[in-house]
Amino acid sequence: MSNRPESVASIRSELNYLSEVPSEKAAVYLHVPVPENPRRGPQLQPRSTPIHDARPVRDRLSLDTEGVILVDSPTAFSEFYDPDRVRESYFPEIEALVMRETGAIRVVAFDHNLRSKALAKEQLHGAQMPVLFAHNDYTEESGPQRVRDLFPDEAQELLEKRFAVINAWRPTRGPVRESPLAVCDAQTMGPDDLVAMDLIYPDRIGEIQSLRFDAGHRWLYFPEMEPSEVLLLKCFDSATDGRARFTAHTAFDDPNTPADVEARESIEVRTLAFFAEAR
Repeated sequence: MSNRPESVASIRSELNYLSEVPSEKAAVYLHVPVPENPRRGPQLQPRSTPIHDARPVRDRLSLDTEGVILVDSPTAFSEFYDPDRVRESYFPEIEALVMRETGAIRVVAFDHNLRSKALAKEQLHGAQMPVLFAHNDYTEESGPQRVRDLFPDEAQELLEKRFAVINAWRPTRGPVRESPLAVCDAQTMGPDDLVAMDLIYPDRIGEIQSLRFDAGHRWLYFPEMEPSEVLLLKCFDSATDGRARFTAHTAFDDPNTPADVEARESIEVRTLAFFAEAR
């Protein structure tokens, strides 16, 4: 049973923001040898930031306004350590969930990550560490490029219509008390707050965004998430009609968390959601 005070409406924690916009585009090298003269990664600065409990307002949140919603979505699937079973059995479940919640006419899950500080330290199950800096997974360039990469024969037709990249984030054990996820209300981010950086893989170069600090950012989280709950985050939207297009997020250290709690384990599935309307 939780010992969190029910009256707590927000907490304060240090979130890692981009400290400066580099003169050369930042880059992170993933699973490749680092070159002799590598580009620098993002230079970060911790900022003490209020993070608001969004459970009291969860029914008022939307993907098109704040860029994030919490969905009750119990699952019978439990084989999260088996990537083949995840793709075969869990991906279709997430595709159906995203289609139902967004009104998309087609949803394709294409990627996933298992995250756990404990598992990553032991190099178990391919788990990765929680990401501890404010970022968004796609950019104006990499969103459409992912469609071209995954659907080379259909890309031209697909890109004529609206599409979005939706990240479905679920704890695989709960409640989450270590390294919970905070999400920046998309309404509070300005057009110059997000700065592109490269992710360099063995076979391609991806592009994500890191976040510059602004005191007007409003951060949200859902305390003690359970495996029956899924966060949907809109990481890219091709529509430019004023709706949320990008959603910055980061893991953070909750100051109310005892030192001996179990490490968070979570899975995130990235999906492409295609819509009937023109972009």
